[in-house]
Order: sequence, then structure tokens, then C-alpha cells
Amino acid sequence: MAESARKRPLLAAVLGLVYPGLGHVYLREWARALLWFGLLILTGSLLIPDGVYPTTVTVESLTEMSRAMPLRAVVALSAVTGMNMVDAYILASRSNETSQPVTEGTQCPSCGREVDADLEFCHWCTTELSGGPEEN
Repeated sequence: MAESARKRPLLAAVLGLVYPGLGHVYLREWARALLWFGLLILTGSLLIPDGVYPTTVTVESLTEMSRAMPLRAVVALSAVTGMNMVDAYILASRSNETSQPVTEGTQCPSCGREVDADLEFCHWCTTELSGGPEEN
């Protein structure tokens, strides 16, 4: 099986929309995920005034908070989220481009399907493979 599976760029971007850095967690880019998490928290803590935060978390209090947020905070948080989504999408796309294609010798000469290099036969069509594990 391939070392790194192909990733879905659109899924990475949608996860980044849910919360910045989540798409990078999906891509297993831990450092970038932490940086995006931190950037969102830093942006929010710098641009959202203390009086806007609710004392209790309810749907009404969160709605009130979103209405009371200054425009510059909304724009900055939206920009961080948008850049995060683009970064996750591009990172997943590049990862898929650089992933190794099926190498020669791991395809069945008869049916053309991918086979495990450790097997002496194709598990799809049972054709015996030459160049399998060495026989003693």
C-alpha cells in the first residue's frame, strides 16, 4: 500500500472553514495546524474588545456577541479563515502531485492492477508473478 494516501483538497478547505487549522490536522501538518490555531486566537484576542465576550454561552449570547463585534475584527478573522482554507487546499493539491505513482513491478502484467510486492501472485487474477520474493 502507498506510504501516503491521496488527500482531498476540497475536504481540507472545508475543514479549514469549520475552524482554521483543522484542514491541516487532516493533512497531518501538525506545525501548520498549531500556527493557524494560534493565529486565529491571537487575532481574536487582539481585535475583539473584552466587553463583547459573553459571560454565559447560549445561542442568544453568541448571537449578541457576533452583532457587537467590530468590523475590523470580523474582516481580520474572515481573512485568517480564508487564507487558511487556501493554504490547506494548495497543500493537499501539492501533496497529491508529488505523491509517488505506482512504481514499476507493483502492477500485474496480466490484469494491470496494483499488487503487493511481497506476493508471488496477483491477488486479483491469480497470475503468477516473476520477480516476487526470492525462492529458497
